[in-house]
Amino acid sequence: MGIPIRAAGVDNLSDKAAMMRESLQKSQSITDNMVSMLGSFDHRLSALETAMRPTQIRTHAIRRAHENIDKTLKAANVILNRFDLSREAESKIIRGPHEDLEGYLEAIENLRSNIRFFTNNKSFKSSDGVLSHANNLLSKAISKLEHEFKQLLSSYSKPVEPDRLYECLPNSLRPSSGSPETNAKNPSSIMIESLQKMLFIILLSSFHLVCCHCYMI
Repeated sequence: MGIPIRAAGVDNLSDKAAMMRESLQKSQSITDNMVSMLGSFDHRLSALETAMRPTQIRTHAIRRAHENIDKTLKAANVILNRFDLSREAESKIIRGPHEDLEGYLEAIENLRSNIRFFTNNKSFKSSDGVLSHANNLLSKAISKLEHEFKQLLSSYSKPVEPDRLYECLPNSLRPSSGSPETNAKNPSSIMIESLQKMLFIILLSSFHLVCCHCYMI
């Protein structure tokens, strides 16, 4: 009776082994199919990447061109602003310093700024012509400023009136009556300040010998 039971156990193991082999075969088949699909997918990706490469190159070139255009426009805008500044300065310089001294001095400073800018940016193809024009204009501006300086200095270089001499005395020695108003504002203080500003600009332009000559006169 023990033999049939043993035979049944062996048959059961054989069936399980057959099922395992079948499962392994199916797993292998699925694995092979997945490997084949992944290989095909990788091939398609490579083909797509190859097809997209010219588009990527064109896109990169377009982006670089766009960046270069932005840089060029910004540089052009800076130069245009400099030309606008030069035109405004030239207009004020042509009018001369007599009507608006502060505006005239500001125009000279703007002109100097433009000269420094174009001197440091010689790559600009018209920089030499612009510099030549700006330097000539600056020379004329300083010449006009020199003339105005002489006129103002001459107008306010008059003998001091006797009554003004009392201001140099101590309070105890001043006359008690008929003395000038000691707290009155000096009418030439504004003009002295203007002369100082003009002198500063002229000195920057190496016209100090002209200033010395004006004082000697």
